[in-house]
Amino acid sequence: MKRAFLLVLLAVLVVSLLAACGGGNSGNNGNSEGNNGSNASRNANAGAGADNAGGDTEGPKKRVALVLPEKIGVNAFFTQMVDGLNQAAEEFGVEVKTIESTDPAAFEQNLRAAVADNYDLIITSSFTAVDALTVVAAENPDKPFAIIDQAFDAPNVRSIEFREHEAAYLLGAAAGLVTKTNTVGAVVAMDIPLLSKYTSGFEQGLKATNPDAKFLVNYVGNFTDPAKAKELALLQYEQGADFIAGMSAVSDNGVFEAAKEKGFLTSGQDVDRTVEDPEHIILSQLKETDTVVYETVKDFAQGNFTFGTVNYGLKENGVGLTFVTAESPSPLSDALGQENVETLKKIRDDIVSGAITVINPLEQQ
Repeated sequence: MKRAFLLVLLAVLVVSLLAACGGGNSGNNGNSEGNNGSNASRNANAGAGADNAGGDTEGPKKRVALVLPEKIGVNAFFTQMVDGLNQAAEEFGVEVKTIESTDPAAFEQNLRAAVADNYDLIITSSFTAVDALTVVAAENPDKPFAIIDQAFDAPNVRSIEFREHEAAYLLGAAAGLVTKTNTVGAVVAMDIPLLSKYTSGFEQGLKATNPDAKFLVNYVGNFTDPAKAKELALLQYEQGADFIAGMSAVSDNGVFEAAKEKGFLTSGQDVDRTVEDPEHIILSQLKETDTVVYETVKDFAQGNFTFGTVNYGLKENGVGLTFVTAESPSPLSDALGQENVETLKKIRDDIVSGAITVINPLEQQ
């Protein structure tokens, strides 16, 4: 009995010694886990999208810079991007910064500054950014970039494009329904491939609802000359146009001024311009740049960011038309009417389903 007791006591002592040794190893393992945690944090920070969605504070926040080719507040197209960026920052716990540029030279410097500040993702936009991005992205092959509203082919760049011709088709169809003179016009910023998606889509929609309608097109020569746009709108009005679409960005203000003076109907671009003068600006063709910036940052924050081309059309709610795909605080114009809105909604559904094919002129070249 005494011998058995001694054996049990000896066993207890051995177990205690082993536990003490194990406790020492546990401390080492704790340090090892800490190092592994740091490595995981660094890997997440280096990769295209850490698990910071929902504001998770584990590890450093992802940092995203939006570098714009012009000053904020001039063009609603870019202002919307800032809105989308800030919304994504709030929802996904991402640190963001918007950098505006005063001229093309400053834009390239700002791109380089964002790289030097080690932002994890750098977003920019438009054809005016292409030359600078081509150089800076090539010099920094490990840095992720995204460019909005511009085709771009580089292994470290996501190119985000819109199917503007789909929304333009809806706008043209609306013009065909509301015109009483069977003459419709468009004042367009520049005769460039991108804007041919607007004019081509518009004409396709116009002819679909009003095959006999005449379509007038004039080009301003830039995006920021309201006086020239007004002159061209008045010219089209004198030629009988009673609906003249503004497709010239900031220059659209001149078209709107002419519409108010002469009483013809018009439409805006990118954002809901009907709120400015719902009597004459009865529609706006929408380009949801806030949505695409938000989705781009979301993909990056959640680890789903990829390179190559991402495309947004009616189906993805990347483009649209007021009253048809999006609500408006403005009253619906009697000139448009709810019956025509319902017709346009059916056309929208047919485009999304594939029952109507809207030709992209850039794919015909």
